[in-house]
Amino acid sequence: MATDWLGSIVSINCGDSLGVYQGRVSAVDQISQTISLTRPFHNGVKCLVPEVTFRAGDITELKILEIPGPGENQHFGDLHQTELGPSGVGYQVGINQNGMGKLVKKPASSSSAPQNIPKRTDVKSQDVAVSPQQQQCSKSYVDRHTESLSQSKSFRRRHNSWSSSSRHPNQATPKKSGLKNGQMKNKDDECFGDDIEEIPDTDFDFEGNLALFDKAAVFEEIDTYERRSGTRSRGIPNERPARYRHDENILESEPIVYRRITVPHNVSKEFCTDSGLVVPSVSYELHKKLLSVAEKHGLTLERRLEMTGVCASQMALTLLGGPNRLNPKNVHQRPTVALLCGPHVKGAQGISCGRHLANHDVQVILFLPNFVKMLESITNELSLFSKTQGQQVSNLKDLPSSPVDLVINCLDCPENAFLRDQPWYKAAVAWANRNRAPVLSIDPPVHEGEQGIDAKWSLALGLPLPLGERAGRVYLCDIGLPQQVFQEVGISYHSPFGCKFVIPLHSA
Repeated sequence: MATDWLGSIVSINCGDSLGVYQGRVSAVDQISQTISLTRPFHNGVKCLVPEVTFRAGDITELKILEIPGPGENQHFGDLHQTELGPSGVGYQVGINQNGMGKLVKKPASSSSAPQNIPKRTDVKSQDVAVSPQQQQCSKSYVDRHTESLSQSKSFRRRHNSWSSSSRHPNQATPKKSGLKNGQMKNKDDECFGDDIEEIPDTDFDFEGNLALFDKAAVFEEIDTYERRSGTRSRGIPNERPARYRHDENILESEPIVYRRITVPHNVSKEFCTDSGLVVPSVSYELHKKLLSVAEKHGLTLERRLEMTGVCASQMALTLLGGPNRLNPKNVHQRPTVALLCGPHVKGAQGISCGRHLANHDVQVILFLPNFVKMLESITNELSLFSKTQGQQVSNLKDLPSSPVDLVINCLDCPENAFLRDQPWYKAAVAWANRNRAPVLSIDPPVHEGEQGIDAKWSLALGLPLPLGERAGRVYLCDIGLPQQVFQEVGISYHSPFGCKFVIPLHSA
């Protein structure tokens, strides 16, 4: 009876056009010559419809994957079902190469009556039995082809594109291009027809597997191998070529000598440049002698004042913000500089600096006390400064009460120590300390006791003096002293400035 096959799990091959269907037999109808499968899978993907029905003429091959036990097919109900088989075509149960039961189409017999589908007892009588091992193999085959594949996201996406395949088998489906005489198997059946291993339900433990990798042991093994093979040894640089910056010279004709300046006396303090060159300090007496020899060779005081004013103004413009602050679009933000000068040569240097700052649209306020007789250098510098837009005051009350952008200190001079006792000097120092603007000192004295104002920056001329901490950060400017002038005073000199006229110095 056909009811004996209800509940069996079968695989129906409908050819290359319709593909392979798998499911549990729910109905067999003799009149319409159809067989229905519940919970069907098409080419390994679960169908959208709960049940599909096939005609006998569309079936190319039918395989029995699992035969139900006694009583397992009672829940399908008492349906009017008969044996399946088209006229002139018969089916028999056999064992395929995978060890699973199947119905194989037989050649047409002389009788026109439809052939019966053999019962389970008939199968036994024909010496074709399905062992429990085969049943278990068939069950695992179906489970792996249904549950695992249906849970996979990639197969779900493919199922969306194949949803049109779940239509009734009777509907015509165009064949795939490239199939010749039915010799080419269905790509999906060829790919997924074999048995696959079970897909694990748990996620891969990346942290646990990473913990199994002992990096320290592996690196130690690599170091040991490199030391034994001689490819690398600790403390010795690698043989690969060194990398140079855009401002570094690739070819070096000789080793770099960082100590290029030597002085004839013991050096109390040394500085170094950003390039590492050592710049020793000189005493005030040696520095005064150096300027005297330079003046004898034609580097007059006026030239030194002009060079000092240019270098000091260039440094001040950088401290004020440079091109970011001094821009034609920032006319409303003109910086203000208060220039404190005394009646001596150092004061003349400050006036020269103020003239250059005023020429660069900086608002300069020059303080200089009134004296009956001034030095010729100061008179000349004041005459030039008066031609600018700078403001000159002799009373401290005329200085701004609000903080300015920068204070330039040129009050102190070792040769005029008596000026520190003057009321105007004390008032100027008090104003500078009360004003919260940063201070730049030009050519400050050596002893800290002679400095009434604490500076943030100090600018030395030619060679630095042994300045203390109150001088702040020390900068060095080139005032144009020839090398032969240094040699006459016993100094072996090589310029540390490079392409600049003002360079920063660091305590060595």
